[in-house]
Amino acid sequence: MAKKGAPEGGFLFVAGTRPEAVKLAPVIHALRGRDCRTLVVATGQHRELLHEALAGFGIVADVDLAIMRQAQTPAAVVGALVPALERQCRDHRPAAAIVQGDTASAFAGAQAAAYAGTPVAHVEAGLRSGHRDPFPEELHRKAIGQLADLHFAPTAGARDALLREGIADAAIHITGNTGIDALQWVRDRLDRDEAMAARLALRFAAISPRRPLILATVHRRENHDRLPAIVEVLAALAARAEIAIPVHPHPVVTAAMAGLADIPGVHLLPPLDYPAFVWLLRRATLALTDSGGIQEEAPALGVPVLVLRRVTERPEGLASGNARLVGTDRDAVIAAVTALLDDAGGLARMAEPALPYGAGDAAARIAAELVRRFSPKMVA
Repeated sequence: MAKKGAPEGGFLFVAGTRPEAVKLAPVIHALRGRDCRTLVVATGQHRELLHEALAGFGIVADVDLAIMRQAQTPAAVVGALVPALERQCRDHRPAAAIVQGDTASAFAGAQAAAYAGTPVAHVEAGLRSGHRDPFPEELHRKAIGQLADLHFAPTAGARDALLREGIADAAIHITGNTGIDALQWVRDRLDRDEAMAARLALRFAAISPRRPLILATVHRRENHDRLPAIVEVLAALAARAEIAIPVHPHPVVTAAMAGLADIPGVHLLPPLDYPAFVWLLRRATLALTDSGGIQEEAPALGVPVLVLRRVTERPEGLASGNARLVGTDRDAVIAAVTALLDDAGGLARMAEPALPYGAGDAAARIAAELVRRFSPKMVA
């Protein structure tokens, strides 16, 4: 439920998944640091993961729509969210609604705000794979591009994609990716907090330090049909390395990964809070993933990343040499991982830290532009 008597103005944030929470948290803090009002609306898309991620940054959602139902399709999620989020915009009358990325929650938030006449700011705007995949994310992000008033593009390439779609140059601001802000904040916290680092080391003590560690994440909808082949890949690679798999809560993923439960060297983990994930990624020899966020985080930490996709909307990591596309063919992926593990020089070159997605000041840039644009209505 919404807080009674919530003031008008300020900024309404829409978030439904853990990545949204992680990438919006730095913006929320940057605006609060400028004495701006913020209203955080949790959609319920990934309810427990979202609230846990927000809590890791000291943020509590003001509103929880709790819309998610068992086996709900993206269309059903969007259909439930648009009227609920439109009501939030009409009730609170924010200066702007802020959405992040390409989820169903972001897509619905942009639609709802546009219907309510609320300006839309899109964080992580302009990412394009140029392909139908990843689906439905590519569809969502392109549609949000037509609904948003402000586009916070993480890279020059993202800006160029928006310009090609007819977005006015004046509406686009290259800021870097707020995920790097969040990553650096958590990394620095782990370096300062020896007790937290010790607890996490104990938590993952079953992972042998004597073998390479592959951190593997798989959750993309377009890979659901390919999960049997990916499971075979992970089972085969366990002969060469420790395999840590934070298992996504989607029932299809959970069921597929259960087949790895009794394989030595495979560690099936529950969804991780963000500090635990960062700790494990820093420990990894390489990441094997279909995630978008890890393609940004791994280069910043000097962790090579092999991407289980045919295309990516994050080509900057490929250009920097920190990431490679390996697809999902069983034999091809096994060959790519094995070759990299056997090539110390190649592994070291991919492990050179790089910041193709920004230097960690994206949230400050975004907050400054929001304040400049909406200063009469944003203060507490």
